[in-house]
Amino acid sequence: MSKGFNKTRKSVAKRIKITGTGKIKAKKVQGRGHLMAHKSSKKKRQLKHQPILGKATTKMMKRMLSI
Repeated sequence: MSKGFNKTRKSVAKRIKITGTGKIKAKKVQGRGHLMAHKSSKKKRQLKHQPILGKATTKMMKRMLSI
């Protein structure tokens, strides 16, 4: 009897990137879509970078990706 395997959740795989050290970067940053005129230059500059997800979210995402 063979063991089953978990399929990768493609919707998650398309939205995140795994770094060389195993951390997970989110592809999209919330708050960048529109209404940028009233936001400060500092806020817009900070929103450019992809956030690195926390421990709990990383664990959940890795489980979804079958890593």
